[in-house]
Amino acid sequence: MKLFLIILASVTGIVILVESGLRLLWGLGNPPLYIPDEEIGYLLKPNQKLRRMGNQILINQYSMRNEAIASDKPATTFRVMLLGDSIVNGGWWTDQDETLSTLLERQIETNLAQNRTVEVLNVSANSWSPRNQLAYLQRFGLFEADILILVINTDDLFGILPTPLPVGREKNYPDQKPPLALIELYNQKFGKNQSIPEFEKIKQESGDRVGKILTAIKEIKILATEQNTQFIVAMTPLLRETKEKEQRDYEKEARKRLQDFAKTENLIYLDFLPIFQDFPQPEFLYRDHIHLSPQGNALVTEKLSQFVQEKL
Repeated sequence: MKLFLIILASVTGIVILVESGLRLLWGLGNPPLYIPDEEIGYLLKPNQKLRRMGNQILINQYSMRNEAIASDKPATTFRVMLLGDSIVNGGWWTDQDETLSTLLERQIETNLAQNRTVEVLNVSANSWSPRNQLAYLQRFGLFEADILILVINTDDLFGILPTPLPVGREKNYPDQKPPLALIELYNQKFGKNQSIPEFEKIKQESGDRVGKILTAIKEIKILATEQNTQFIVAMTPLLRETKEKEQRDYEKEARKRLQDFAKTENLIYLDFLPIFQDFPQPEFLYRDHIHLSPQGNALVTEKLSQFVQEKL
């Protein structure tokens, strides 16, 4: 009996030690939470402050990856809204100070008059497309932004109908904290997403998806025009697209449609594909096939800042 108690105490101590380490060092057990929304699909739960893998994550009252903001823009503030998906959001792998929005804010601030404050709002969530983003703007507005920059990537041109179905059912969209960091670690490594037949049906959405995305972008432009906000569309490529031989015909066709659409609608359009192709080693700009590395973020920030500066 005494030996059993010793073993039990030892095992309990090890579990507590590992649990504490996972929480303190990696932030496991405290993931960013999502809330479902019938029109937008889903948003990051408002008012979150946490650390993941050593990186700070702040979500404000409007589900932006920012500190709390005033809905009415102060008179001396120059406000930019950066609208996007996980590339803009930065995810758990990007510290708050290294997100595209924070980097852009610093860059613009150095070029503005000293008596003006710069705010770059980060309106984003993983796997959003312009269809989700349009619904967000229709709900919350543009917050009196002087410039609205829509950052999209090639995958976004095929975005599906916004749906709340993944929230609380897929492991990357939790709606509540796990009871233990150990449980989250196990789920991330070995867990499988729940089967969601309705979601699989939505993923197979038929019809002209690219056309629906272009329509959503046009609606976003209309909202910006109505509020006298300068609208910019910036397009980042997938890693394989930086190599001519690996480009896929259907993606090239979709990008061409976007380029033609930008001309027809007189959009300010910044295509990063030729910029990335001119970079000596484009793979250094990525952390995977789609998300940008710190070097990639720095390059995008530089070009966006130049674009904004020209429009100022």
